[in-house]
Amino acid sequence: MSQARPGIPLIDAGQDLPTPPPALRPARRPALPHRGLVLLGIVLAALNMRVAVAGVSPLLTDIGDHFGLSATAGGLVTTVPLVFMGLGSLVAPRLAARRGTEAVLFGALVLLCGGILVRVAPPVIALFAGGILVGTAIALLNVLMPGLIKRDFPDHVAPMTALYSTTMILGATVSSATAVPLERALGGWQGPFVSWSLLAGLSALLWLPHVVLARKGGTPAAAAGRRPAPRPGPRLTSLPLAWQITLFMGGQSLVAYVVIAWLPTVLSDHGMDKGEAGLVFAFSTLVQMSGSLLVPVLAGRMRRQRALGAVTAGLMAAGVAGLLINPVGGAWLWAVLLGIGQGGTLGLALTLIVLRTRDAHTAARLSGMSQTWGYLLASLGPFVLGALHQATGGWTVPLTALLLVCCGLMLLALGAGRDRRI
Repeated sequence: MSQARPGIPLIDAGQDLPTPPPALRPARRPALPHRGLVLLGIVLAALNMRVAVAGVSPLLTDIGDHFGLSATAGGLVTTVPLVFMGLGSLVAPRLAARRGTEAVLFGALVLLCGGILVRVAPPVIALFAGGILVGTAIALLNVLMPGLIKRDFPDHVAPMTALYSTTMILGATVSSATAVPLERALGGWQGPFVSWSLLAGLSALLWLPHVVLARKGGTPAAAAGRRPAPRPGPRLTSLPLAWQITLFMGGQSLVAYVVIAWLPTVLSDHGMDKGEAGLVFAFSTLVQMSGSLLVPVLAGRMRRQRALGAVTAGLMAAGVAGLLINPVGGAWLWAVLLGIGQGGTLGLALTLIVLRTRDAHTAARLSGMSQTWGYLLASLGPFVLGALHQATGGWTVPLTALLLVCCGLMLLALGAGRDRRI
């Protein structure tokens, strides 16, 4: 007969094991049904995050004619939102810590809806005041989304980032492609703006349940139990890794907004028909979705993303070099290289924010830092390259400068892609 050890009851081999008490059974996760709502909210928020910026470029000439704006003032129509996409990122982590992520995201979508509507008001000052509101709203969405993904989908960071970045590019593609048709169908450039505001308003309404659930403790994060307040964490501005990710984010954004602002002009200045130049640009934007969908998934399966970052930045460099060598003859090939490279570097930059951090709070802080300085840097790109073009009378010097930025991104990827955590 077996002897029982002290403190452990003897159980007969033929005796049925007792049913564990309910308290010992694995607890069901009540928040699981709400994850579908979170997923829908992320998709809708991402869909709005580039619509009001990318869709404006095809309408700039008509907006300038309507208000009698000079070329420089017309350029500010797209530059002002970019500046405030950087400045607004400074306050996003603090607002989220004080009010809650869900409430701030809901408020950002309401602000985006209002800012777009303000831009169609009669006085010209409203065009720029609305741009400030739009840029600030997008900044809040930009900064908080990576932290939300890391918090609510910790085991699916890479595919969720791929979905988020691809949806963002899809919104930009559709808005830029439909801006002119909507303008003609609705009787003026104000028509597309109103349609974008309706999309933001609908998205805000669908985010409202998240705010209610968060206050009742029904979010995926709250279902896991009350967590202690996050520690302040390290000072990010003193960490080389944080700056490498920040500059990688800023560099890829600079290239992206330069391409948005100037690619059709570069092609048409070299003799391509304006209609075909617009199609090449739209095709390049469409191709971005392949890179933004694939690269985050690959990055999530790697301990180090150095080679992946160097390859995606190298594709952009090859596309820019092609524009220098034979801009019209190889335009469609350069569009493919630029598109895959841009989508890939955007997806990788967003993925690095969550892969290089240990928790959602630090991810939100790093997102705020990288997007603050990143978009401030990006806002200079279209203006500086436009000034270089005006000063030199051609595109060789501006495109050479852009090529150097792409090469710098390849070097930054070697640091940002290391297997390190903040």
